[in-house]
Amino acid sequence: MSAVRAYVGVTDGSWYHFLAARPGLTEVNFWQPSGARAFHAVAPGEPFFFKTHYPDNKVVGGGFFSGSVRLRVSEAWELFGEANGAASIGEMRARIGYYRRAPIGPGEDPLIGCLFVRDVRFFPDDAAVIPPPQFAPNIVQGKSYDLSDPSTASYFADLLQLTLGVEVELDFSEGWHRPGPVFGDPRLAPYRLGQGSFKAVVLDAYHRRCAITGTHIPPVLQAAHIRPVTAGGEHRLDNGLLLRSDIHTLFDRGYLGIDPHYRLRVSPRLRADFSNGDQLYAQAGQVIELPERRADRPNREFIEWHLDEVFQA
Repeated sequence: MSAVRAYVGVTDGSWYHFLAARPGLTEVNFWQPSGARAFHAVAPGEPFFFKTHYPDNKVVGGGFFSGSVRLRVSEAWELFGEANGAASIGEMRARIGYYRRAPIGPGEDPLIGCLFVRDVRFFPDDAAVIPPPQFAPNIVQGKSYDLSDPSTASYFADLLQLTLGVEVELDFSEGWHRPGPVFGDPRLAPYRLGQGSFKAVVLDAYHRRCAITGTHIPPVLQAAHIRPVTAGGEHRLDNGLLLRSDIHTLFDRGYLGIDPHYRLRVSPRLRADFSNGDQLYAQAGQVIELPERRADRPNREFIEWHLDEVFQA
């Protein structure tokens, strides 16, 4: 099991101050203006901190990485709104244009890189922290650290305690990449996402297509929980399906389900209650569309819960 890593991302003071003034926003989009590179510096659940540009040059907050996808600017605004660090989509577009050194045209909706950070806490100005060791002045995007490195372990232990706001027992030589809360704090659960990032990563993993119908019209697609949060489920990619809105309703009401082999199940109650559903019955037994990575596919535990507790057999 690998040791814990952390990432320190560079941002501007206006992004930080805008979000720090809105403590109700506990999940943010740390966007990148181009998004050309995939982000692999840290894994979901690992610490992610924010450092302002020079000359301010202070670590001003942090949280826990949820995942990254490329989104259109309009999609990022629809999913995160002010959690993008801007008061309007127009302001966000202007800021992206500034960092791209080319204004975004009226009809353009470019892709940007979106790094999602949950359970965010911003520090007061008088509690901001000096940058970590070996953080060179010419770093413009960010830097990752191995927290088991003795030269940085104490620095990041203190920084993580400040971010959590409570004292927890930490051992950076042991990775915490396992299900559920660790060290007694649920914020350290590795697979847990924020609500906005859950929607974004499910949309991306299913390539913007309904897993059952193949519909490719984003406005009618919804990120569905297999086990709802209200029933003990979590915002996790392997607890999600991308479904057309009407299919989502049928799934939540138990008229549709999937078995542990990812085959569609259609309840006989659909025909009995509504005298309808021929197209769905014709698909029964077929494997649904799935994410490419096995780890992103529906978790067997959540599938079986839905079949036992929700599906109308």
